[in-house]
This record gives sequence, C-alpha cells and structure tokens, in this order.
Amino acid sequence: MQEIIFQGEHLLPGNLGHLAIVLAFASSLFSTISFFIASRQKSDPLWSKAAVTSFYIHALSVLTIVASLFYIIHSHYYEYQYAWQHSSSDLPWYYMISCFWEGQEGSFLLWIFWHAVLGLILLFKAKDWKNPVMGVISLCQIALTSMLIGVKILGYKLGSSPFDLVRVVNESGPLFNQPDYLTRIKDGNGLNPLLQNYWMVIHPPTLFFGFACTIVPFAYAIAALIQKRYNEWVKPALPWALIGVMVLGTGIIMGGFWAYESLSFGGYWAWDPVENASLIPWLILIGAVHVMLIHKSTGSSLHFAYLMVILTFVLVLYATFLTRSGILGNSSVHSFTDLGMSGQLLVFLFMFIILSVILMAKEWKKIPSLAAEENIYSRDFWMFIGALVLIISSFQVLLTTSIPVINKIAGSNMAPPTDPVAHYNKWQLPFAIIIALLTGMGQLLKFKKSDPKKFWKDNAIAAGIALALSGILFLGFELNNWLYFILLFASVYTIVVNTQKAWPFINGKLKVAGASVAHIGFGLMLIGVLVSSANKNVISRNETNVAFFDGNDAKTMKENYENIYLEKGKPVKMQNYRVTYLGDSSHWVNNYYKVKYEELDPSGKVVNEFMLHPNGQSNPKMGFIANPDTRHYLSRDIFTYVSSVPSKERRAEEEFINEKYHSIKIGDTIQTNNGTVLLEGIESDLDTTKISATNVNVKVKALLKIITLDKTYQAKPVYAIENNGIVSIEEIVEEAGLRFRFMKINPESGTIEIQTAERTPHKQFIIMKAIVFPYINFLWGGTIVMIIGFLLSIKRRISELRRSNIA
Repeated sequence: MQEIIFQGEHLLPGNLGHLAIVLAFASSLFSTISFFIASRQKSDPLWSKAAVTSFYIHALSVLTIVASLFYIIHSHYYEYQYAWQHSSSDLPWYYMISCFWEGQEGSFLLWIFWHAVLGLILLFKAKDWKNPVMGVISLCQIALTSMLIGVKILGYKLGSSPFDLVRVVNESGPLFNQPDYLTRIKDGNGLNPLLQNYWMVIHPPTLFFGFACTIVPFAYAIAALIQKRYNEWVKPALPWALIGVMVLGTGIIMGGFWAYESLSFGGYWAWDPVENASLIPWLILIGAVHVMLIHKSTGSSLHFAYLMVILTFVLVLYATFLTRSGILGNSSVHSFTDLGMSGQLLVFLFMFIILSVILMAKEWKKIPSLAAEENIYSRDFWMFIGALVLIISSFQVLLTTSIPVINKIAGSNMAPPTDPVAHYNKWQLPFAIIIALLTGMGQLLKFKKSDPKKFWKDNAIAAGIALALSGILFLGFELNNWLYFILLFASVYTIVVNTQKAWPFINGKLKVAGASVAHIGFGLMLIGVLVSSANKNVISRNETNVAFFDGNDAKTMKENYENIYLEKGKPVKMQNYRVTYLGDSSHWVNNYYKVKYEELDPSGKVVNEFMLHPNGQSNPKMGFIANPDTRHYLSRDIFTYVSSVPSKERRAEEEFINEKYHSIKIGDTIQTNNGTVLLEGIESDLDTTKISATNVNVKVKALLKIITLDKTYQAKPVYAIENNGIVSIEEIVEEAGLRFRFMKINPESGTIEIQTAERTPHKQFIIMKAIVFPYINFLWGGTIVMIIGFLLSIKRRISELRRSNIA
C-alpha cells in the first residue's frame, strides 16, 4: 500500500514538542530516584548533583513544550488537534494565550510549568531540605507529565498529547485521509465565547500557581517524615503555605470577577462544583496555616499540622479528578470533557494518598506531642477550634459537590440541590459567623495563656462598639433578617478588634500587622457578600403579560418577569430609571448594544445619566452568549446584560405585504412606502450560469434603482421564457425591505410589468435584564485588603526564616 504524503503540514514543532514531553517524563523519573537516594546518602554528593542536573533538563523540556504549543497556536497550524479544537485565526493574540489552557492538555501543562518554576526556586532556597523536598515535587511531575504522553501501552492510552495531529485523532473521517486535507480546513473551532475575557487570560495561571504552591508545604511534611525531622519542617514550609493561601485565594477571587463581568447569571459565585473544587483546598490550607502557627508558637498540634497540610494537597488532586474525569459533566458547565484518563487520574490521587497514609502510620507515634493543658483563654485554643470549623465547613461543600462520585460508587441516584445557592448559603452562613467571631476574639488573646479579666474587658469594649455600628449599618443597609444581623455583627466585630490590634504597628512595623490586616479584609468581604446578596434588586420588571422565553417551569417564568422589552428609540421606565435602547454596533464577533440610562428623582426629573454597552455574540454551538456591562458607583453597581435579540432567521421569515403591479417604461418611477424606484433600463445579456432554468429562449432583466432616505440600491429582477413557459426570478433588497418581480413584457405599449412588495417594518429591539448590587465594593475592597494582609504575613515569615538560617 502506497504511503500517503500529506501536503502543507508543519511537523517540526509537533515533533519537538513530543520529544520534549518524553524527555520531561524521563528526566522527572530520574530526578525522583536520584533525589531520594541523595536524601539517604548525605555523604555522597554525586546523586544530588545528578538529580539537580536532571531537574534542570526537566525544566528546560517543560519550557520547550510550552513554547512549541504556543507557537503552533499562534501560527494557526490546524493540522494539530489542539490548535484546531481550541483556537481560530480571528482571535486577538491575548486570547490565543487563553487558548493555551482551555483544553485539558494545556491546563495540565500550565500546572507542570508552575511546578518546574517552584522546583527551580527550591533548588536554591531549600538548603538542607533540597533532596527530599525536590524528590516529592519530581514524583508529582512524573504523574503530571504522564498526562501528556499520549501513547498506548497494552491497549490503554496513557495521557493525551497536545501535539496529536488532527488526521490521526480523526483517522476514521474520509476528509482527513486525503493528501490535501489541510486545504479544506479553513479555520479552527475557536475559543469558547465564555472565555473571551481578559480575566481568563490571568485567572487560570494564577489559580494553577495556587494549586502548584500547595505541593511545597506537602513536600516539606513528607520530607520530614522520611528524614525523621518531625519538628523542623514547619518553619520553612510556613511562608510557602501563606503564599499558597494568597495566590490560590487571589485566583478564586479572579474567577469571581470573571463570573461577574462575563456571565449572565447575575453574581460572582454560583456554588458551581468546579468553583467548589478550588474553594475546598483553599479553606483547608487556611486552617493548616493557623495550625502551623500554633505549633510554631506553642510546640503543640504538630500531628494536626501534618494532617492539614497533607489533606490540602490530596484535596487539590481530588479536585483535579472531579473536574477532569467527566464525572461532573451533568452538574457543572465548567468541567472538562473526559479524555479517557479517569483511571490515570485515580492512580495519581491514590499514589499520594497511599504514600501519605503509610508514612503517617509508620511515624505517627514518633511525632512529638506536647502534653499541655488546654487553656480556653489562649489564642492557640481558639485558632485550633477555628481550624476545626473550617474542616467542617469544607466537608459540607465537599459532600454535596461529590454527589456524582457517590452515585457512581454506590450506584445511587441522589440529585444535586435544585437551588445550589440557597442550599450552600443555608449551611455556610453559620460557619461564616463562627469564623468571623473567632478571627476577632482570637486577636484579643495571647498564645498559651492570657489574663481573663483583660480579655473580657477588651472584648466588652470591642463588642459594644461593634454592636452600635452593626445596628446603624443594619438600618442603613435596610436588612430585615436576624441571621443577617448576627453575621453583620460578627463581621464588624472582627474589623473593630483587628483594626485596634493593627493600629500600633502602622508606624514602622506594618509587616507585623499582616494577620490583622487580612482579618479586616475578611470582615469587609463578608459585609459585601451579605449586603450585595441580601439586597440584590432586579430593577427590570416585566409588567406586561408577554412571555419572552418559552416554558412553564419556575425558572423560565422568573426570567420572563425579570426581563424587559426595549424597542429602539422608545424610552421605558424601570423603577427610578428611564432606559432607552439607542442601537448597536459590531466589533470583531461581538455586537454592542447601546443603552442610555437616565436616573430620575421622585418628581421625574433627570438627575444623572450614563451609557452602558452590554454585548453578545451568536454562537452556532451555544446560541446567544451575553456579556454584561456594569456602571460602578461607590455605593452600588448597576449590572446590565442583553438576554435575547431578534435572530437573522426570524428576520428572513418575515412576510412581504402590500403587493402591487406597475406598468412602466424606461425612466418611469414607482413610489413605495420604503423608497422611490426608477427603471433605468432593460438588459438582455444575461449570465445563464446564475439562472437555474434551462433551454431558455428569452432572458431579460430590469435595471432598477431604489432611492431611500439615506442610501441608493440596485435590483435586477429577471423575466424569462422557457419552452413556452414563463419564469420570473425575483430579487429582494433586504436593506430597503423591498421585493421585485419582473412579471410581463408588453411590446404593443413598450412597457414592462413589475410587481413590488414591502416587508413588514423591522423593529430593532433587545430583551434586557438589569440588577442593582448595593455596596458590593465592600467585597472587592475587602479582597484587596485581605491580599495585602497575606503579603505582609509572607514578608514577615520569610524574614524570620532568613534570621533563623543565619543563626
């Protein structure tokens, strides 16, 4: 059989990428073995040098994979399945970056890249922890790079390569077996419209860097168990745990920003299973940081610190399984499709679970345990309680998120909550209250032991101030639920206490106030979440009986009530606003809809006006994709998006009316409601290839000029005689809303008969929804303050680590 030579393929970058994947896998395998041998043979530096060299090769290979894949995407080499599936030629360069991690292979590569970066840093910073810590990281790199190999072993496919050719993946398709198949691939499938947002350029790398950071404290904990250095790992691991908390938290918050600015569900957190999968390890890592601080200050809770750090990393791996195995396919719009790697993902997960369980079981009794009496008037006691609350809170989210997994294992048919937001909020509200109270109360206490009288005195003052402020805010925010008041009080309480504690350190010792600043940010976040959610106000109310969307279910009926019809140029009153749809414009693939807002006082006078430009695109796979636009004020956001627009198909189906017949000569005009029509001439030299009729004896077309108020158009309806039968080929001028038919030739009078018809006047309109989020800036401001607090804490712990290393 003759070998097919495929034309136009660019195989070099793909071959280079394939080679780099194999080299990355092999070098990580050799690094793992070498680092672990080196950690046991401290006197022989040969294995350590070999391991370091191998990891450098691994990092270089990873960088080569990244460069090769981006080059393929940027060059529009659609012979590669990944580029064809996730990109298109019309994408701006910055969205090509998003294409890189839209698919499973690219996001795995992003994770591998961050591990390689962290490994390179640790080669210089881990000092005498280098060999065992790097051994754990290299072991994880073996598992991750195996996800990209894409080879079959004994009938099982190991991983999925981003450098697979489209003709190999689709080898059964007749199109891809042709030598010139690339000439038929004009463009790629394009980037998911929901990801065409600047937040998705920076959110995924930040989130995956946060995931990657969790391996460092885990690696220190495992290294301590292997080398029996049970107490020593907490100090070097603590700054990395704080970095993980900050970066992963920032990534989660960026996801909320993206949802708020790009999605049309009207909010920033929907308790989607994929969102939850990143939240759970973050909460556990926060608990782990606090337990590590307890041990650092008191020498206690070391067992618990091990468990929390290990659990954090295991939950990251479990989140990977949830989002990539396809098991969430019916319960989350964000999960990846199954690439047949479910078994491999489970091996990845259980490899580290088994490693951790064996080491913990073996060394459990040898881990030092400080037999100290628990004192309720100590900061460490309440920090420990707070960590337990975070575990319970995470377990509730984990249990509900894992319903598809439970169904799979148990063969059950449990249904996820029909209203996930209400379900999770009901459970998480009490946890939020407890955590907020503890982050305030704990700051009033010292480690090990505090003066009870001083604590109650300081607590009474702080609680009194918080109670007074909460009462004022409760009335000002117009809240009406006693649970809301308790959460508001807890949030204000932690802000008051932590402000008091942070204040003395502002001058000169700001980094010491990191914890207090982070707690203040947390309190502000809770206030923003509470008020913006409890008082979220849909101001677009459909007061008519017209249904815009088909369906009788509660969700559809709610959407019909919360959307309004805006016809171009016609103002509509919307509570204390008057809104007018002014028209639309196009940019790239998006249509932007110009909506004028006029804010009215009680007398109806306009006191403020502004423009919003919500946009959307009609996607052949996903229908109309809406992107909101928001007007930001200090005390509120006005969130607006277009739910529906008239489709082109609907426009084409509209009927013509007002049919009339006109006998005219050259130079005569016809008056229609849509414009004036002039017969400029008659032409008989026709291009028969454009006419479906055959054996035509006579072919004539009328040359018509249509003059409207703003433009001039041409039309050429055709009159033909075929085998003694008459054929009239109409022409429609869409822009003018006119249809012409050449009906007859009258030789005696020297006239022709033209039929005109007018399309029903086309109404430009949009279906729009508008929501007011009051005081949402408390949330956004709180996130920034919290991140600043993390940065201050990281700086402090790194400084302490440097001082201890010098000493």
